[in-house]
Amino acid sequence: MKRIICFLFLLTSLSAATAQHESKPYVILVSFDGFRYDYVKNFNPPNFKSFIEQGAQAEALIPSFPSKTFPNHYSLVTGLNPGNHGLVDNSFYDTQRGTSYGMRDWPKVVDPYYYGGVPIWELAKKNGMKSASYFWVGSEMSDESRRPDYYFPFDDSVDPNDRVTQVLNWLKLSDTERPHIITLYFSFPDHEGHSYGPNAEETRRAVLRADTLLGKLMDGVKATKLPVNVILVSDHGMSELTTAEGTYIFVDELIDRKNSSVKLVNGGTQTHLYISDLQKRDSTYLVLKGKEKNYRVLRKENYPVHWNYQHDRVGDLLIVASPGHYIREGSRERFLTSAKIGSKFGVHGFDPAEVTDMRGIFYAQGPNIKSGIMLEPFQNIHIYPLVAKILGLPLPVIDGKEEVLKKIYKRK
Repeated sequence: MKRIICFLFLLTSLSAATAQHESKPYVILVSFDGFRYDYVKNFNPPNFKSFIEQGAQAEALIPSFPSKTFPNHYSLVTGLNPGNHGLVDNSFYDTQRGTSYGMRDWPKVVDPYYYGGVPIWELAKKNGMKSASYFWVGSEMSDESRRPDYYFPFDDSVDPNDRVTQVLNWLKLSDTERPHIITLYFSFPDHEGHSYGPNAEETRRAVLRADTLLGKLMDGVKATKLPVNVILVSDHGMSELTTAEGTYIFVDELIDRKNSSVKLVNGGTQTHLYISDLQKRDSTYLVLKGKEKNYRVLRKENYPVHWNYQHDRVGDLLIVASPGHYIREGSRERFLTSAKIGSKFGVHGFDPAEVTDMRGIFYAQGPNIKSGIMLEPFQNIHIYPLVAKILGLPLPVIDGKEEVLKKIYKRK
């Protein structure tokens, strides 16, 4: 009889522990790259509309400066501005190491040196919580302690449906192996927005493709019966430009590219100039200032305060394209011989405080999210503290503020 009582007690304890673990909330953070804040209104995707009706939303999500893919995806998972987490652009020059970082340079992409802050999956790991990522900037770091428990090296050829299936399979793992924080990334509709412009039929179809994936994800999440919170975001929006000679700023006409004392990293909407010699820096600034047309040139010490953009990896000078314009490398003549004059294309990277087209989306629903709430536009760094609060994780020092999204949080 004593053995039976002990067995029943042990069984009851294990069941209670499992139930308690499964009642702990989950968060899936999903990014659709380049999904502009007004695409739902413009393209009427049904699953997005249903998702929004059942949860909370913001009028827009404001990216950190610059409104680029790598800086903002990393801001989303660290709660830090690029000027503080160090991933200051898709490409940049690191003055401490004397090396260049590029988002297609694999050894640099996996090097923890370039990634400051504490990504949400690292925070989870430090607190004994499993995490997973199906693609996200920073998730592939070579340092095992700083990456998710489950992750995949980036390969955009992987079928998006397979990514959703894997996320759902993670939720089917045993309670001790199941990740409580999952990030999921899709590269569209950014690609289509770049190639054809944000108002194109191709972009509309990409949004509807994202909508189908969302429907599959949510059907699978509901079937698990787990307390899963789903947050939909994008890293930035998209502005439409027209291919015309006057649209472009040809940086090779402004800077002597043969001068090795000036290191140049062009990002299209901004060009970083790294010049260690102060006299050369001043003279270059004056030359660029004298040629200003469709751009501004700024000294690092004069970057706008709201950019939060003081870092060693930021250019000593920055050429900033005016809205509606784009910086190109190479010769004007060569470009014009192949350009499809009059065609539309899309760009991002502009200051989101000046160009509202740079703004993305924030939609959320789940057991810890109040429904029927519309938030004013807010900066993406404030999502991190919401996710940490839902998961019961202690916050490190970050730029994001918990009170910004306090209105939509619901305690269970």
